[in-house]
Amino acid sequence: MAQVLEFKLPDLGEGLTEAEIVRWLVNVGDVVAIDQPVVEVETAKAMVEVPCPYGGVVTARFGEEGTELPVGAPLLTVAVGAAGTVPAGAPAPSPGAEQAAETAVSSEYSGNVLVGYGTAGPAARRRRIRPQSPAVAHPTPTAAAGPTPTARTAAPAAPAAPIAPAAPAAGPEGPVPVISPLVRKLARDRGLDLREVRGSGPEGLILRADVDRALAARETLVATPGAAPGVAPGATAVVAAVESVPSAVPTAARASATAPAGERIPLRGLRGAVADKLSRSRTEIPDATCWVDADATELMAARAAMNAAGGPKISLLALLARICAHALARFPELNSTVDTAAREIVRLPGVHLGFAAQTPRGLVVPVVRDAGTRTAESLTEEFTRLTESARQGTLTPADLTGGTFTLNNYGVFGVDGSTPIINHPEAAMLGVGRIIPKPWVHQGELAVRQVVQLSLTFDHRVCDGGTAGGFLRYVADCVEQPAVLLRTV
Repeated sequence: MAQVLEFKLPDLGEGLTEAEIVRWLVNVGDVVAIDQPVVEVETAKAMVEVPCPYGGVVTARFGEEGTELPVGAPLLTVAVGAAGTVPAGAPAPSPGAEQAAETAVSSEYSGNVLVGYGTAGPAARRRRIRPQSPAVAHPTPTAAAGPTPTARTAAPAAPAAPIAPAAPAAGPEGPVPVISPLVRKLARDRGLDLREVRGSGPEGLILRADVDRALAARETLVATPGAAPGVAPGATAVVAAVESVPSAVPTAARASATAPAGERIPLRGLRGAVADKLSRSRTEIPDATCWVDADATELMAARAAMNAAGGPKISLLALLARICAHALARFPELNSTVDTAAREIVRLPGVHLGFAAQTPRGLVVPVVRDAGTRTAESLTEEFTRLTESARQGTLTPADLTGGTFTLNNYGVFGVDGSTPIINHPEAAMLGVGRIIPKPWVHQGELAVRQVVQLSLTFDHRVCDGGTAGGFLRYVADCVEQPAVLLRTV
């Protein structure tokens, strides 16, 4: 007999709680090997190919491309074991596929560590609950407790819905035939009782389309009480409930019916992560901003001379990064974080410099490790690598985490200044505006010089204005007279 194992979306690390399915790499009926990538997902930090820790025949997939799944939600099920023993409803693999499946499961467990799966031997088995007959109106919780001769086993897990859909609900007290956690969440968030929804899927399975139709019918009924005859077929029970108990219509539904029209864009994925992080920064960090104009003429001339001398080209961002690293060595208060639980300021030993990069997916902040020990050439090379990865969407979670200070060159957008929002949980961010010719008093005379505005937003818990002002003034002085720093390049 085949063992049907359920592969759930693993914990991808770094506090990620959900991911969006970008592209399935396997179909139902395909044979997969252990650790073979089966789906490409997009997290708030990067695009990731997720490997399956089991080898066998794919019997089901959960979620279409574009669907967002929480960590722990089912991704797919795999029949592992004897060839040809695929659960009912799944396409039968070809004879060649059956032989490949036997080969794929010769070593039954993955060596690829996925959080929640591990690499140990076989786990304890439990019997799979078979669907009840639709004639059973109110099955008891113990109805399927004992094994049957044809029962199949499934991977151990916390109590959850069986792999096969349950029978349709017979009434408000019956079981709810729904598998997808997204469907449950959507109904819960909108105040919809799934026991009152008639599913259109196999064996009465409730699909997202059924919930959408029910919600639309409810909102239509609230807006125009006489519109009940035009309700979609899948929402009959909801309509009846609303008609019989008008006061039970949730406040969210009433508000939705009167909400202003317009395009609604979900705050999820990268956009949602950015929104959450910026909101947390503004909520938790008592920030302040100071700024200064600096004459960058000498810095631009030094860079031009270095590049004219041959060798790898040096970027302006790399020179600014070296200046920041030197400034943080003098003012370590700004290379720190606040442990709110312990009420302590933690000064960090190394400078891991984040830099803001605009991509087609949105704003990301890749991190250059050990920026304080790198040369201008090394910094330029790493900035180039991370920027290209950001544009292609191939940054890993490790590339996007662990920063201790952020450099934001918004001058590339043609703006002079800004008040940056700190990249939580860091303590400061330096913003750099565009460098443009401006009138400037140089050596006692009015001249046209290359001028830049520098802005520093800092966490007022880690230092006072004197420290922040000293840091910013040192950075400005290095921009105006870079020869001392460039001597070691």
